[in-house]
Amino acid sequence: MAEFSVDRFVDLYAGRTSGMSASEVRALFAVAARPEVVSLAGGMPFVEALPPEDVLGAVREVLAERGGVALQYGGGQGHLALRDRLVDLMAAEAVVADPDDVVVTTGAQQALDLLGKIFIDPGDLIAVEAPAYVGALTAFGAYEPGFLQVEIDDQGMIVDQLEEALVRGERPKFVYTVPNFGNPSGVTLSYRRREHLVSLCREASIPILEDNPYGMLRFEGDPIPCLRTLDPENVVYIGTVSKVFSPGMRVGWALAEQSVVQRLVLAKEAADLCGSSFTMLVTERYLAGDRWRPNLDSLVATYRSRRDAMLVALDEMFPEGATWTRPSGGFYVWVTLPEWVDTKTLLAAAVERRVAYVPGTAFYPDGRGKDQMRLAFCHPNEERIRDGVARLGTLLADEEQLYRSLHP
Repeated sequence: MAEFSVDRFVDLYAGRTSGMSASEVRALFAVAARPEVVSLAGGMPFVEALPPEDVLGAVREVLAERGGVALQYGGGQGHLALRDRLVDLMAAEAVVADPDDVVVTTGAQQALDLLGKIFIDPGDLIAVEAPAYVGALTAFGAYEPGFLQVEIDDQGMIVDQLEEALVRGERPKFVYTVPNFGNPSGVTLSYRRREHLVSLCREASIPILEDNPYGMLRFEGDPIPCLRTLDPENVVYIGTVSKVFSPGMRVGWALAEQSVVQRLVLAKEAADLCGSSFTMLVTERYLAGDRWRPNLDSLVATYRSRRDAMLVALDEMFPEGATWTRPSGGFYVWVTLPEWVDTKTLLAAAVERRVAYVPGTAFYPDGRGKDQMRLAFCHPNEERIRDGVARLGTLLADEEQLYRSLHP
């Protein structure tokens, strides 16, 4: 057992570290990994469905043909062969790009951190959805901004609220959004609101950071143009292969204008010199083959079935007064419970009943959202999803009975 000791460096840490805290999502991973616990918490892609021979084939080709390059340092912008392939990948969502405008990062998370580093000064205001992706809040929070929280509904970010804030004189450095099947809400920004957002931000000279990890995980309906497609000059596009290939590759990217690209490369080189040549080239080989698209189609069908299982289970097993989103893609369902429920406090009891979720408070900079939770349907199978929702439903019913007895 670790011994307790006084931190002799406590007076030496930078002031910004006082705001650093462990992500509630990451803190759940150890508990959620226990086999008896149904984890509806972490948004882990179902990589077990990837055919091993497809991945091994890419690895073998890279080592046989470019082993000396794959095992060596590379440039800060990322290998050109991969950037070419990422341009093709973005084209599948009608995003037009040039490989010179792409910076490969160590996952999309590093892209968020680097963008925070080059844009945010302490005290700057940035606009985010409410609720927002916890990883973005953590990455940006390290640079000590203020947060302008813009509410969402079933059509995504309520852009009218952002416009009202601008009229009041608020001037965020940028607007950050996950417009497709958002994390944690699962909702998608409507086409009308996309047009409104890009027009508003263009007129106000406020850049948009468009984070699009889930865009290719659509279950039904027609794709909606990306924000980058609507306004290439004012939108920085952030992508990842974590959902179309593997999060273990740690390959993400940012697509931006050259002035931004140059600063991102400098920031990237200062952070880690360069990304992994090996994983970049393995990713390039995998995407160059003819198997990645059928593999993705199979994954999307799996996720769709699991989404359906979760929605049916919620309809049957959650208490009256609870509401939830009905995503048409992605990984998540966002649940809002009666206001007397505190999902952060309730989590310990849920784990005792062998089910885990993420409390809503993780997704708001000001800690609101105590009556909300994020449920992930991407990794457990349909039977496990049904079991997990049933356990949560029983727990909520018991909590409601106790609440009613104390508040007749």
